[in-house]
Amino acid sequence: MTFSIVACDLSEPAWGVAVASKFPAVGAVVPWAQAGAGAIATQSYANTSFGPRGLSLLAQGWSAAGVLERLLAEDEGRELRQVGIVDGQGNAVTFTGKECFAWAGGRTGPGYAIQGNILRGAEVVEAMERAFLETRGDLPHRLYAALLAGDRAGGDRRGRQSAAIYVVKPHGGYGGFLDRWIDYRVDDDPDPVLRLGHLLELHELYFGKSDPAERVPLEGEPLIALQRLLQAQKLYAGPLHGRLDEATAAALRTFLGNENFEERSSVEEGWIDRPVLEYLLRHFPTT
Repeated sequence: MTFSIVACDLSEPAWGVAVASKFPAVGAVVPWAQAGAGAIATQSYANTSFGPRGLSLLAQGWSAAGVLERLLAEDEGRELRQVGIVDGQGNAVTFTGKECFAWAGGRTGPGYAIQGNILRGAEVVEAMERAFLETRGDLPHRLYAALLAGDRAGGDRRGRQSAAIYVVKPHGGYGGFLDRWIDYRVDDDPDPVLRLGHLLELHELYFGKSDPAERVPLEGEPLIALQRLLQAQKLYAGPLHGRLDEATAAALRTFLGNENFEERSSVEEGWIDRPVLEYLLRHFPTT
């Protein structure tokens, strides 16, 4: 009832899972990951204990193959299960029990395991593998590209309902306090993989690194557009002159703070990241 990819990027280093299914809130069941240890997808009548138990073994230095063997040996329902594991060294394994509903199967390669059941056909996991290998960028982007490719190749033959992506890296979470880098779920939606992509775009917009080459000076026409926006939001009542005077600066600080874009702009230094500027001008109509 599900298709997933488990993968790592040891250069980051990061480990993660992307998954979709005709099943509500698949992200609450399938994906498990721990920075430095590895990642696991447990699906098809999922034995959710495989997640915490498997990560515990991986954290102790067990290989992906060793963990899979141990988990299956202790599970009387093993032939109903489907599992993908990538360990801390990038070794990958996938397992499909003999009683999983067709089409069911998987593929592995260096640093990734792809698997699915109740699929349109083998072309789903094949498309996922191609997309993962051919996509450039960080691990979340490659995982999402694989998931989207599988979805558009037919995905779950029963239809669509939920999707999720979960990626960890050391100190990757907000403020660097946790390892949870990416954690987004679409629990019930007619096109959940596409919606998941929109959430990833928002994540990049809010939390992506500011690129000095993409910074737009807060002056002239860009600032006039923002002043018009601020007027529409009733935060600024001055003229549209394109100068960062005290009234404009105060209104901008309030507005950017309300929208959580402090890390993608600096009123004091007089700049805003172009992707953020373009998003704001699209998202907040002035007429």
